[in-house]
Formats: sequence, C-alpha cells, structure tokens
Amino acid sequence: MTNSAPYYFDNAATSFPKPQEVAKAISDYLNESGGTYGRAAYPRAFSAAQTVERLRDRMSAVIGTKLVDNIVFTSCATMALNTVIQGFSWKTRKVMHTALEHNAVMRALSMMQSKHGLSLECMPAHGDGSIDLELLAQKDCSDVDLVVINHQSNVNGVIQPLEKLRAILGAVPILVDASQSLGTSLLKADEWGLDFVAFTGHKSLLGPTGTGGLFLRNPGLVAPLLYGGTGSASDKYEMPEAMPDRFEAGTPNLAGLCGLLAAVDHKPTGRYQMQDLALLLEELRKTPAISVFAAKDFSRQGTVFSVTAANLEPGAFGDRLYKEFNIETRTGLHCAPLAHRHLGTFPTGTVRFAFSPYHQTKDFEYLLEAIRKVAR
Repeated sequence: MTNSAPYYFDNAATSFPKPQEVAKAISDYLNESGGTYGRAAYPRAFSAAQTVERLRDRMSAVIGTKLVDNIVFTSCATMALNTVIQGFSWKTRKVMHTALEHNAVMRALSMMQSKHGLSLECMPAHGDGSIDLELLAQKDCSDVDLVVINHQSNVNGVIQPLEKLRAILGAVPILVDASQSLGTSLLKADEWGLDFVAFTGHKSLLGPTGTGGLFLRNPGLVAPLLYGGTGSASDKYEMPEAMPDRFEAGTPNLAGLCGLLAAVDHKPTGRYQMQDLALLLEELRKTPAISVFAAKDFSRQGTVFSVTAANLEPGAFGDRLYKEFNIETRTGLHCAPLAHRHLGTFPTGTVRFAFSPYHQTKDFEYLLEAIRKVAR
C-alpha cells in the first residue's frame, strides 16, 4: 500500500491486489496453452487436466484432508453451499446453524424451509457470536440432520472453534463455510472430523473471482446440484458415481482455476503481524463514539472487524473515509443480516475492514488515524 493509491480494506468482499502470477497464469492459459479438462487426450488437453489435478492436490493440503478426489471445483462458495443444502439426504429435516451465518447459507436454508419443511435452530452463542460450547453440550443433538458453521464471520472476524465440535455433536454431519477463513485460518478437515467444506478462491486465497470448491467426506450423502457432461461415463444419462466427476458437470472455469493455482503457489508472506491488528482494536476501543465489533477473545480473531460511530450512519462514515482519506471499504449489512441482528447493528449495519498479506504496519496506523478523525 502506498500514499498515491487508495487504501484497500475491502478484502472480505474480494481480495486485492492479487499476486502478479495470477494474471500471468490466466493470460498464459487464454493466449498460449488453452485446452479443456477431461474431454480429450491430446497434449494441450492433458496439460489442462494436469493443472486442475495439481490444484486439487494443493487444496487438499489447505483444507487438511487426504481425500484429494473428494474436492470438487465450483463457480463460488455459494454454489458449493447450495450443493450440500439442496442435495442433502434429509431425514429429520432439522438444521442447526451459528448466529453469524452469511446469506449464502441463510437464503438457501430459508428456501428449503419454505419448500421442504426444514426446521432451523440457531446454536447458542456468546455476545460476539462465537458458539457457547457449554450450552451446546447441554443440548440433545440426536435429531439434528446437519450443522452449518461459518468458520470466520465476514462481519466481525470471529473464528468458530471447529476443533471442539465433533466431540459435542457426535456423528451429526458438519458443513463448514470457509469463505472468509481458508487461506488465513488453520483448517484440519480430517483431524477435526469435518464432513463438508465450502470455499471460494477470490478472498483469502487471493485467486480470481468465479472460482471455488467443495470438499465432501461422504459424497453419498449429497445429490449433485448440476447435471450434465463430465467427459466420463458418457454412455449413460445418469451422473457418474466416481469422484470428482459426480459434482463437476459442465466445462470448468479453466482460466480461473489456472489463476487460483498460481495464487496458492505464490501466496506472499504477510507484511504485518496479528499484533498490529490487536493494537489497532485496542486503540479503537479507547476511542470515544466508536463501537468495535470483533472477537472477545483475540485468539479467535480473524482478519476482519467492524465499527460503528455514535453520530454517523455507516454509509456516511464510509463515504467520508474514502473522500477524506482515500480508504476503500464496505458499509451496511455485508449480506449477513442474521449476524447484525445478533450483534445489535441491524438494520443499518457497520463499517467493515478486512486485511490481506499486502498490508503493512503503517496501514494499520493510517486506518486508526482516519477512523478517529472521522468519528470526532
């Protein structure tokens, strides 16, 4: 970040900048290598297939699973989440979710509730939206079909304790929305017993838009969302059972996947320390007229937080940050009205800030100064 360019703090919406290798990989595919995936055996097509499988292998390490073929690529995390929610093998039709879910989850669940009679229950939560594990442990979850958990909130950055949930939930399948967390927060799908992990490529992974994916530990629990050509079992009208083909109908976004592979392979080392964020939050909490929305326990804090000002609407606050300090950020509900209702910031929302590896300590200092001056 430099003084001559805008200060970009909207990484929770989409990350910027990207590693230079991302654009090059996309350009090389479009202008040089070409080819399609799983549809031919000539060298150009084989090279494209190798790229996709390398990315699948890289993502298995990021997600923390040895089940490489159980990772499928989608257009975004929203598609991945809908694949599970709409295609799940329901029995009791009861779903539990956290207090901090994004509309990618809540709108899909709401649709299933109205059309198919799903019963929705919010998990007990602390004031910051983190799961209250003691109260959860007291609940009988034996009749729950599916638990949906936003790993890191896109409003206040709270990181949910995924590593502690399997012991409490027993055999109940867990669907994780890792849209905000994957790339910045540790994830161990195998060790933590996670059944489904939905992710996007364009946020913390620093890849291009139009990329995402889904990990399915037991694909048999879910019917495909899309049906179509896969390049395999083409003599049958039914989708193939083999993974990953079962959930990858249609030609994939090869240009985007090339960019995502480059992003994963060339992710920069962070130029700031989490202590910079801790200090920023500490100083903001001392600032009159500013309310901070972040994790109560900083060890559960991700790279996102929000603020409100006592006498300034979030939209006006954001406008002034841009006009007076060249700060780009997002205001409002952030597609997460459930979270704002829990945090007490509905319906106006908050001013949100989210960081990337390209931020430096001086950017945190500049942001603190700007927020204080605007909030006066």
